[in-house]
Amino acid sequence: MVLICVSVLAPSQLVSAELDSRDQQLVDQMVSRAVQYLRTTGQADDGSFSKEASPAITSLVTAALIRSGRPVEDPMVTKALKFIESHVREDGGIHQDGSLYRNYETCLAILALVEANEDGRYDKILAPANNFVRGIQVGADGKVARSAPEWGGQGYGKHKRPDLSNTAFFIDALVASGASADDQAIQAALVFVSRTQNLESEHNTTEFATKIGDGGFYYTPAAGGTSQAGKTANGGLRSYASMTYAGLKSMIYAGVDKDDQRVQAAMSWIKKHYDLSENPGMGSEGHFYYLHTFAKTLHALGVEEVEDAKGKKHNWRSELISELSRRQKRNGSWINTRSTRWLEADENLVTGYLLLALSYCRE
Repeated sequence: MVLICVSVLAPSQLVSAELDSRDQQLVDQMVSRAVQYLRTTGQADDGSFSKEASPAITSLVTAALIRSGRPVEDPMVTKALKFIESHVREDGGIHQDGSLYRNYETCLAILALVEANEDGRYDKILAPANNFVRGIQVGADGKVARSAPEWGGQGYGKHKRPDLSNTAFFIDALVASGASADDQAIQAALVFVSRTQNLESEHNTTEFATKIGDGGFYYTPAAGGTSQAGKTANGGLRSYASMTYAGLKSMIYAGVDKDDQRVQAAMSWIKKHYDLSENPGMGSEGHFYYLHTFAKTLHALGVEEVEDAKGKKHNWRSELISELSRRQKRNGSWINTRSTRWLEADENLVTGYLLLALSYCRE
């Protein structure tokens, strides 16, 4: 097993990571170039970033800009925040009119507005938004039994099938807003998250729990079960890295102890599949979503190094910085040149992901 030290830090407790001079210089250069790209090319006149895809992209980029040192008073940030505010609904949701992605869009808006809320200016928006996403959590209305595989999750689409990605964003938003690990909604989400792990335990008795058992995570056990990495011959749902890190991060935020078998099993999977060149289990698909989630998870864990299955120790921050430096385009943006899946052909989205990833390298 990987030896880890878990220390989830509140924003007020975050300190600068001790990067060496080379890594610090690379980070400063990458951030400066990326911010300049977003300022001169990425942002539309109305303050949005790729609004044709989703206002969630504007929220993600806005959070990334603030975490990268841009003040709320920066005209680029101010315009983006006003665009987000224009999507506030009477019921507290923050999303497009008629959206099928209400949880996703609202949670990312919450994350952006929390970053901009040092003076409390968004308190009157954030409280209803938090209540909104809590209200659409599966089971919150009492109509779904706790024993159902979908209970506690969040999702999107016409059928609102919950999935681990949406549920992880939900937990992120609640934690960013100040919810504690024992918050009722977070603990309900933990029930769903535990059911997306390939690990049989008292927390997971779904039909998929025994089919693979490698400790990794997949997309959803609901509606017959889905893994974006496909199924095994016996009907198991294959684990893949982006969901494994999302699941592990969610468990840590929900207060699961580092010695818990779920955390140890996830870390064992990570040890066997440590790789930054692709999204293990998915190849090039979702690569940059993965790198963002990778950084946020290891930051939340307080991990300085990851030891792989061959016993090699990896300074994940330094290796991630090198990987991102190699992949940044001349114009300062990043883009997935090998796969367009999950909007990773959108330079604004991918640049937002990786600015966030760099921010976790520095804290």
